[in-house]
Amino acid sequence: MLQNQDTMEILSNSTSKFPTFLLTGIPGLESSHPWISIPVCCFYAIALSGNSMILFAITTQQSLHEPMYYFLSMLSATDLGLIISTLSTTLGILWFDAHEISLYCCIVQMLFLHGFTFMESGVLVTMAFDRYVAICDPLRYTTILTNSRIIQLGLLMTTRAIVLILPLLLLLEPLCFCRMNALSHSYCYHPDVIQLACSDIQANSICGLIDLILTTGIDTTWIVLSYILIIHSVLRIASPEEWHKVFSTCVSHVGTVAIFYLPMLGLSLAYRYGRSAPRVVRSVMANVYLLLPPVLNPIIYSVKTRQIHKAVLSLLLPK
Repeated sequence: MLQNQDTMEILSNSTSKFPTFLLTGIPGLESSHPWISIPVCCFYAIALSGNSMILFAITTQQSLHEPMYYFLSMLSATDLGLIISTLSTTLGILWFDAHEISLYCCIVQMLFLHGFTFMESGVLVTMAFDRYVAICDPLRYTTILTNSRIIQLGLLMTTRAIVLILPLLLLLEPLCFCRMNALSHSYCYHPDVIQLACSDIQANSICGLIDLILTTGIDTTWIVLSYILIIHSVLRIASPEEWHKVFSTCVSHVGTVAIFYLPMLGLSLAYRYGRSAPRVVRSVMANVYLLLPPVLNPIIYSVKTRQIHKAVLSLLLPK
């Protein structure tokens, strides 16, 4: 009874600049949260162990000290950041029924969640550029993608993420929240948070749209352009036997791009056009958007990339 009263106090907050939000698990399945936590924990364990193993393999195996694998290590690092940024709140809800989170904790979580999302989008662009150079200009591959240039690209992606995310989060501080402060997910998601504000959120919405254009919009354009140039180059100079060999080196990256952008696009469409859909649908989509790339990326690269496959097997089955 006391817990219900506390919950009602949270939901009925009057206008406040320092609100307490209520995170949501799987709507309608609250009694099954302990059972739902079992597959969720398995997904977290696969993501953490898989990406950590790839990072360790690339760090310790001298044969993997090449630009392609450096970019793959960046991808694994951003996936680990995405997983860790929401691990505490998601498992807190499923295990301990801990739903409360303050605005400032919410802002910190969004800093890492959206920051690593922007960084992963940038990593996918650099991986597309890596494939373009390797296929279209292989003789200059090592001179174009030097270690210093790879470090510069990594710093550029990090700087871009920080520059884009800070204004987005600083604009949250002046907002007042006077509605029922119940979020739709087990973590703080920027479009979800600003919908609860009773202040003018036009600046927040415009900033969020600009960030979306400068990351997903521009990045997907560069990725598509890279593959158009790759296809044009391969079809012009290669034989049918070589086509298969060349395109097989791009399969892993294409799969990674698909499992990163498609759930993100689905969740964005659900917020803009699917408000009449059941809450459980958006909740499941939000968890798919968060868990799918970190879980599947290590599996895709371990299966499709022979060098990574051998390195991982050598770690699991040492001589």
